[in-house]
Amino acid sequence: ALTLQVATCALALGVPLLTLGDWLIAGGTQVWQMADLLPALQQTVMLGVAGAVLTTCAAIPIAWLSTRSPGRLQRILEGCNYITSSLPGIVVALALVTVTIHFARPVYQTAITVLLAYLLMFLPRALVSLRAGIAQAPVELENIARSLGRSPARALWLTTLRLAAPGAAAGAALVFLAITNELTATLLLAPNGTRTLATGFWAFTSEIDYAAAAPYALLMILLSLPLTGLLYHQSKRTAGR
Repeated sequence: ALTLQVATCALALGVPLLTLGDWLIAGGTQVWQMADLLPALQQTVMLGVAGAVLTTCAAIPIAWLSTRSPGRLQRILEGCNYITSSLPGIVVALALVTVTIHFARPVYQTAITVLLAYLLMFLPRALVSLRAGIAQAPVELENIARSLGRSPARALWLTTLRLAAPGAAAGAALVFLAITNELTATLLLAPNGTRTLATGFWAFTSEIDYAAAAPYALLMILLSLPLTGLLYHQSKRTAGR
């Protein structure tokens, strides 16, 4: 059984990394001197951070209601988020294109539309982690804080949300990782001149220039390592190890 797991990991990680290493060696140092590489990294980080913060904040009231006041209407609203997330990215992007052109033309092809697409597509990733974190915070703590003179919002912030912070961080990390690799919605909705690591990688691979695309792939891998470590640490903490 252990041999099977080792072989699976070796194939899943070894083959892509070896292929990536071959193309990096073939490309040499000149592929790292492209002027678009650093701006692509900066725009990816900016969109990832903004999208993760927006999505996590939007998931807080839904997660709180699903834990503290579950009901049929709340379950329907939560289910709608899962349905939207299950749709292909191009469907969500085309829907936003149609809506913004007809009803909100000033925000068409702006960062607002891109972040809204990320919110619709990746909200459940933050919602699941947040709901688990809030469920572990006893409601009695909020009641005690209120009895000591705290307002409902202040009691929620000082007790439940503080205890749910690790879950919120895990959810934000999942959203950031998803945004880093997202391609379709970014291509259709991003402002002119926007170039992320994913779109840069796609542009070079569509031209069959794999050596030039390799640095973009490597940066996406390196960008995901710290957040993957955070998720691994959070899973061990949740398991009590």
